[in-house]
Formats: sequence, structure tokens, C-alpha cells
Amino acid sequence: MSETQEQKTTAAVPALRVWPAALLVIAMVLIRKLPDSMESPSIAVFMLGFMGPAGIGALIMVWWLAASRASWKEKLIGFAAVSVIGAVSTWLCHFTMQGMGVIIFMIPVGMAAFAIPLILFGRSPSIRLPLALVSAFIGFGYWDLLQSSGVNGKFESDFAWRWEATAEEKYLKSLADKESIKNAETTETPITLASSAWPSFRGAGRDGKVAGVSLAEDWKTTPPKLIWKTSIGPGWSSFTIAGDRLFTQEQRGEKEAIVCLDATSGKTIWVYEYEGRFWESVAGAGPRATPTIADEGLFSLGANGLLTCLNATTGQKIWERDLQVDAKRKPPMWGFASSPLVTEGVVVVHAGGSDELGLLAYDAKSGELRWSIPSGDHCYSSAQLASFDSVSGVLMATNAGLQFVSAKDGSKIWQYDAPSANYRTLQPLVLGNSVLLADSLGDGTKRITVSRANEEWQLKLDWASRDIKPDFNDFIEYQGNLYGFDGSIFGSVDMATGKRNWKKGRYGNGQILLLSDSGQLLLTSETGDLVLLQADPKSLVELAKFPAVEGKTWNHPVLIGNRIYIRNAEQAACYELQVR
Repeated sequence: MSETQEQKTTAAVPALRVWPAALLVIAMVLIRKLPDSMESPSIAVFMLGFMGPAGIGALIMVWWLAASRASWKEKLIGFAAVSVIGAVSTWLCHFTMQGMGVIIFMIPVGMAAFAIPLILFGRSPSIRLPLALVSAFIGFGYWDLLQSSGVNGKFESDFAWRWEATAEEKYLKSLADKESIKNAETTETPITLASSAWPSFRGAGRDGKVAGVSLAEDWKTTPPKLIWKTSIGPGWSSFTIAGDRLFTQEQRGEKEAIVCLDATSGKTIWVYEYEGRFWESVAGAGPRATPTIADEGLFSLGANGLLTCLNATTGQKIWERDLQVDAKRKPPMWGFASSPLVTEGVVVVHAGGSDELGLLAYDAKSGELRWSIPSGDHCYSSAQLASFDSVSGVLMATNAGLQFVSAKDGSKIWQYDAPSANYRTLQPLVLGNSVLLADSLGDGTKRITVSRANEEWQLKLDWASRDIKPDFNDFIEYQGNLYGFDGSIFGSVDMATGKRNWKKGRYGNGQILLLSDSGQLLLTSETGDLVLLQADPKSLVELAKFPAVEGKTWNHPVLIGNRIYIRNAEQAACYELQVR
């Protein structure tokens, strides 16, 4: 073809109408950045930020087919090629990228990569589509090279090359190199509730309070002393402690494991494994709940719903139940997470099944189902003991609200209806005759006062505040003020009003303990730092900070005397802290 003929052919093909595509690409970027621009975005904003760009990617294809001014030959070739590239890339991507990874990353980037060359070279018919298809191939195909390691508390993703060994794979390989697990002697003194300094999730009261300890504040002169550090399997369990033994849960390949460690050395004493693996794209693999120590045994709940009672001394199984069978439900979005509550001879766990199968109580000795009652269907909180007006019972927070029931038979004492469209995770905080109830991310916190007159229970909402909006991160009360995480930023509010005192500590989505004698706050940051604060309603008072473990740290720490036990999904460690 001569140069003149080529010019005529080019002139016959109109330039693309590029401004709609340019606006769509800009909108895609702005919507994706929207959650990052807000301190405490709501779930709706999160969902828009994550799902919206994929929808805009679909609109880019609508523009290409209906409003681009491309020839029908170009349109059909472009549509078919992008469809094939997208389908093949989705089929080839790592399993950790499937589903949400494809929607959140692959589709938006791939479609933006397709659109940008068309925008830049819209007046050049001979090269615009070939460049767009090469760019789309790169935009879609890049994600096939990656695997996802989950997200942090702000839902920011962490990626690695797909051929790199994961922390879990490295840990499983290291197990073969560790010294043999020693068998515990059956003649050892039985582990009981009386011998346990930290018998359940967040302590005996499930409130994260530690009495009798005041820490020295000069960590530069006397930094925390490492006693031991060891690798550990994935899981978001905390520790329970009896004597010189630690109990926790972890994932070991296709098996969940309940593990007993020596508190003085970190070495494994015994392991009880069973088939089961729960994985989801946000937090990854592993159990979510924490074992509970009681006179009847050691109780644990796996992420797939297996409730187990073991001999705490030997690790031998006594009995087990399956919540998927008993409650007739599949695991919720982020797995079963109810740390067992043992009281009055029963083991209480939340399952969230339909009808009467929401909150279940099993005989602690035999595992026989003693009672079950309706409860919320989406909850990652755990049952806890509480007392109001000298009446003791089991308190449970769910997406339906608060319920207070008899441990003996599950009969209702009182109920506070506070339905949430999402989930609840935090333990309710009981302060005398009032309860703090945290809603799901972005929705805030409520304070409810409980009273009784003429045998009638009265429940009054004192305040509902969005000045503290925790999700799965602790809060505690000290001298009339609440301290905890507002999203990923640490802050304080006035307990009387729910109004913010301050918001400043950028520690990510961490966890916290209260040293009640001194008003000190011992905090673990999301990145594994150990932070010592002084509770002060006027401002953030950071006393000391120290890097303790590596990796995303959402697990709750435990302090016994002057030793702190901390873990995440990769490492566990013990440090000795100087006391005053």
C-alpha cells in the first residue's frame, strides 16, 4: 500500500472518543483511594473502595463496545482478546488471589491497562489496539506472579512472589529439624483452674486487666530481655497459662493443632492435631479462638467448628463435638472464633446456628449437649461471665445485640436488642451496672445501663458514640475514661459522655492490657512492637517502645508477673520486663 493510500485509510478510521474512558480511569483511582483518605471509613466505604473499581472496569468495556467510535472489527477483536486474557489470567492465578484478589486487583488494573493506550493513542488506528492488548496482557498477567499474604487492619494487602515459600511452609519444614516432642508424664500434678494464672481469653474476667504489676518505664537503660523466641504456625489465638505451661492453637498444613509449650523455654511439650484447615483471604489460615483451662480439662474451638476437650497435662483427647453438625451451619466468613467459657459444669460457645442453635452449652465432663438457645448468626465474640444486681449469668454480644442468660439452663435473664447489619467481635466491657457494646467497623460504641426494679429488668442506652470505633481491637476503662482503638488509631473517650478526649496513637490494629495498679497500658502494635503507655485523659503519653516480634500481630498478649508472652501467625516470644 502506498503512503497516500495508507493516509486515506487512516483518515477513514475516526479517532476514538477518549474522554469517557479517561474519566472512568480517574474515577477508578479515586474510588480505590477513598477508604485511605478517611480515618475510620465505614464498611460501606470499604466495599465501595474495593468492589467499585471492578465495576468501573466493566464500564470501560461498555465504553469500548458502545461509545468509543472504534470500528466493529476493532471492537470485536478487543472484546474477545481481553475476555480471553482475563479468563486465562484468572484460571492461572494463585489460589490466594482467587475471588477477592481478582475482583479487587486483577480486573481494575487489567482494564485500566487496556484503556490507557487507547486514550493515549486514540488517533492512531494502526497501533492503538495492539498496544492496548499488550498492556492488558501485562496488567492482567502481573497478578499471576503474586500470592497474597492477607491484609492489615486497614485492608491494605501484603503480596509476595508466588514462588516464595510462605511463613507457614518455612515453619512446617522447620518442624522436622526441631528436637523431638517430649511426652508429658501422666504422674505430673493435674492442671486445674486453681493452678492457672491466665485461664482463658483475655484473662479470668476476659477484660485484659492485670493486677499487682507496675513496670519500669526506662526501656532504653533496661530494655525488655528476650527469654525465648520461636516460630509458630498460623493462627490468631492468644495464650492461656497454668504454672510453667502455655497453651495455644495453630495451623500445621492440613491439620489444626492445640499446642502446649514450656513457658520458660518456648519448647513444645505436647501437640494434639486433627484434620481441618480454615483459610480466607483477609486473615489467612488457622484457628481464631483461644484455649480455656478448667478443672474438667483444656477446651478449644477450631476455626471449622471442632470443639475439643483434652487432658491439659498429657494432651490426650477426652471428647469432641462438631459445631457444623450440632448447630447445623457452616463456618461464618472469618471462621468460628468463640473461645470456650467453662462455668457451672458446662462449656458455652457461640455457633450462630438457626432457631435454637445460636448459643450452645455442653457438659464439661461428657460433651453432652445440655442446652441451646437462639442467638445472633454473625459473631466473633465469646461468652463471658457477668453479674448485674447480684444476679450472675452468661453475657453474650452478637450482631443481634446483648443477651444475659442463666448458665444452668440458658433461660433469658434480660436481652438488649441492638441489631447490626454486620458483625460484632469485641468482648462487652462490664463496668458495674453498665455495659459497653462495640459495633462493627465504623459504627462506634454504645453504653447501656442495666437496672432492676420490682423484678423487672430495665435497659437504658446512655450514649452511642462514633468517637471510638473498634473492630477486633481491645478497649479498657481506667478512672472514668475509655482507652482503645478507633479504627487503626489509638485514642481515649470520656466514659460519662462518649466524647473523645484525644486520638493520636498510630499503632495500627493492635491489642492492649491494663496494669490496673499503675494505670499503665501495655500495647502490642499491629507490626509487633511492644508499647508502654500511661493512661491519661489529656493526651497520649508514650513511655517506651520496643520491637518484639516480626509480622502482622493481631493476637492478644499475656502478662504474668514481669514476663510478657506475645505471638502472631509466625512467631511467639517471651520477654522479661523490669518492674518498678
